[in-house]
This record gives sequence, C-alpha cells and structure tokens, in this order.
Amino acid sequence: MKLNYIIIPLVTFLTAAAGSLLTSGGMAWYKNINKPPWTPPGSVIGAVWTIIFILGTISALIAWNRLPLDNRFKWIVIIFILNAILNVLWSWLFFNQQQLGLAVFEAGLLGISVVVLIVLIWPLSAWSASLLIPYAAWVSFATFLTYKVWSLN
Repeated sequence: MKLNYIIIPLVTFLTAAAGSLLTSGGMAWYKNINKPPWTPPGSVIGAVWTIIFILGTISALIAWNRLPLDNRFKWIVIIFILNAILNVLWSWLFFNQQQLGLAVFEAGLLGISVVVLIVLIWPLSAWSASLLIPYAAWVSFATFLTYKVWSLN
C-alpha cells in the first residue's frame, strides 16, 4: 500500500476536524447574528462539506498517483496544503474571531486556490480536476453568503 493512501485521507480528516471544532466553538454567536433567509441549515452545510472533502480526497489521490514527480506536482501539493490551511482559517476568522470582512476576503482566496488546483490538474487528469468543481461552486456560494452576512451585521 502506498503511503499517500494514508496521508491524504488523514490530512483531509484533520482539516475537516479542525474546521468543525472551530465552527462549533462559534455556533452560539452565529445563531444570534443576521443571516439572509436563503442561508442553508447546518445539516445541509455539513452534508455538503462531507461530500466536498470526500471528492477532494479522491481528487488528491488520483492526482498523486497519475502526475509525474516534477515541478507541477510540487506546486499542486503546495496548493492542496495551502487550500487546507485556508479552509481552516476561514472557520477561525468567521466563527472564532467574528472578523466577517476578513472572512469574505479569505473565502475569496480559498476559492482562488480551488480554481488554481483545477487549472493545474486538468491537463494531466480531467477526472481528478473535475472532482474539484463542486468545491469551487460551493466556495463561490459560501463567499457570497459570507459577504451577505457581513453586510447584514
């Protein structure tokens, strides 16, 4: 068994767990702020993130196993790691620091990191890259939702 079959899911799990922990720590505050009426319920948000993390893990595994170990591979790994950091950072900024304006900006950076991954991976594995499209779509929606929450508060 290749080590990446342990490391990639582990990194994904740790990213999801850290984000979940940071999110749950700010739920009392979140329940009392103004949100647009079209804000999805927490159960939907949790389900979507679960699917996105599964797809992202599969994408990373495919990319790792198909890409040549060259400079592009190095950049893809770096951006996957940066993406994980940005993912957790958003939860910290939004739920723990209540820095809504910074969270909007940071969510934009998160979205850019997903798009960069798609662009870098696509020529080498369209399947791997396409698994990240729902992530890009959700982060776009989440960025707009974060902006609306910021503007309402």
